Amino acid sequence: MIVVLASIELNGGKRAEFLKEFSRIVPLVRAEQGCIEYFPSVDHATHLPVQGPLRDEVVVVVEKWESVAALETHLIAPHMMEYRPKVKDFVKKVSLQILEPVG
Repeated sequence: MIVVLASIELNGGKRAEFLKEFSRIVPLVRAEQGCIEYFPSVDHATHLPVQGPLRDEVVVVVEKWESVAALETHLIAPHMMEYRPKVKDFVKKVSLQILEPVG
């Protein structure tokens, strides 16, 4: 299993529009072979001293896949190819962290 954290930095004031469009692909992605978990998340305010500043224009997609091959197939799935042009004007930058559980 691999864990993916996809940090999506958005242009100012576009988070609601982005999440509306993103919500349309979630069930399609969850139905993909090899998808274990897939959901968008945003910063949650706490009083914990170690928490950094809240990022109002960032969405982090938390993903779990059976394998890198499943992730690679996901990246070229037809619904993902259709989704990207729909959100390109909302997105400033995307970065991925590909992790593996230890233990």
